[in-house]
Amino acid sequence: MTTDIALLSATELLGRYRSRNLSPVEVTQACLDRIAALDSELNAFTLVDGDAAIEAARASEERWIKGQPQGLVDGVPATIKDLILTKGWPTLRGSKAVSPDQPWEEDAPATARLREHGAVLLGKTTTPELGHKGVTDSPLTGVTRNPWNPDMTPGGSSGGAAVAAATGMGALHVGTDGGGSIRIPASFTGIFGIKPSFGRVPAYPLSPFGTVSHVGPMTRTVADAALMLRVMAYPDPRDWFAFPYGDKDFTAGLDDGIAGMRVAFAPTLNGAEVDAEVAALVRRAADEFSAFGAEVEEVTLDMPDAGRIFYTHWAAGAATVMSGFTDQQKAMMDPHLRGFEAAGAALSLLDYQQAALARGKLGVQMNLFHQRYDLLLTPSMPIPAFRAGLNEPSQPEEGGWIDWTPFSYPFNLTQQPAASMPCGLTSSGLPVGLQIVGPMHRDDLVLRAARAYELAHPIVLPPERR
Repeated sequence: MTTDIALLSATELLGRYRSRNLSPVEVTQACLDRIAALDSELNAFTLVDGDAAIEAARASEERWIKGQPQGLVDGVPATIKDLILTKGWPTLRGSKAVSPDQPWEEDAPATARLREHGAVLLGKTTTPELGHKGVTDSPLTGVTRNPWNPDMTPGGSSGGAAVAAATGMGALHVGTDGGGSIRIPASFTGIFGIKPSFGRVPAYPLSPFGTVSHVGPMTRTVADAALMLRVMAYPDPRDWFAFPYGDKDFTAGLDDGIAGMRVAFAPTLNGAEVDAEVAALVRRAADEFSAFGAEVEEVTLDMPDAGRIFYTHWAAGAATVMSGFTDQQKAMMDPHLRGFEAAGAALSLLDYQQAALARGKLGVQMNLFHQRYDLLLTPSMPIPAFRAGLNEPSQPEEGGWIDWTPFSYPFNLTQQPAASMPCGLTSSGLPVGLQIVGPMHRDDLVLRAARAYELAHPIVLPPERR
């Protein structure tokens, strides 16, 4: 019974709270029990506050008894990635160099909106140091592991959130995505994650990696992500990049399907190599969009110099964030991060400005692309999950994480909405993700397409964690 409760979706929980046949206290305790049972092996959390969670759940229970829920997700267990400010809890960003002995008196916008809508916050999920790479291990918290196979990485940098979602350690999970950090772990762990259009979800403080970094939902169902996105998109004056606010209900029209949409399928991007099993599963999923009534066309898509442009932005961000630490602090930090810092410090202002202008051309290219196509399908990742504890799929390391994530970071540069939807398992039992990319501002189309696929192929969770 406890297992079933912990794995219920947010929308299912809200229905049962409404009919009063389930209590937020029962659900919160079930999620805490799952954390106690699984997290010593998987390492998804850097902080769990069971007492505060139960207290919040009791307050929610009282509101539901009175028929006066506080908001759209009252009583739903949620987690916050440890890059996101959370009042009363340290935000250490996976780093021993960040002192926990600070006031911690402020919620980031995503945290604040979830609280205002009654979510029960369970704790903070793991991240690589400062969220700088595509796997989840850090000097502070060690290695986070994939629930499909604990020898493998869940990806990153929102790896802890992905693991928590896949295993029932909460229903709603806040992730961040600066180059794939929602979509990489969503693909590797077989959950749904969406990087919204930049500006859709207010962020504060602005990531030191700049305007490539987005905040978004990670969940076990598309409907939960749509609900969560509506909550997270409520306004906050601390983000001057945020969209002009309109209360957009992303759950409305979610089941309308994609009949008549024009869908482009790019089996690769910039000629990147794709694992044969991954390629076959993604192609099969793309072919099914025709059965949903869409017009699917295979395309060749090149985004010239996207890797170089992104590397310049990311390295500059690493140098920026590291400038706030002393040499003594840096000595205890991840050497992989120090490598990005050195590359960023070597950049000139001209290098950065040229990369910014080239980035603008990619944005225009994709705006024009979407004049013809409503959606773009690609693999989320060119490979399934690889061994935990490594920075790269193979040793010796040949380059940074950008080398093995060719499908994710281009759409951080262009700021478009992009999601990873599970589309099958490899012969070794590891998940594969289909990436669904929409035009800027059309997060609703991405969600509708993912929902259409989900109706035909419901998300499957790791067998031993069900």
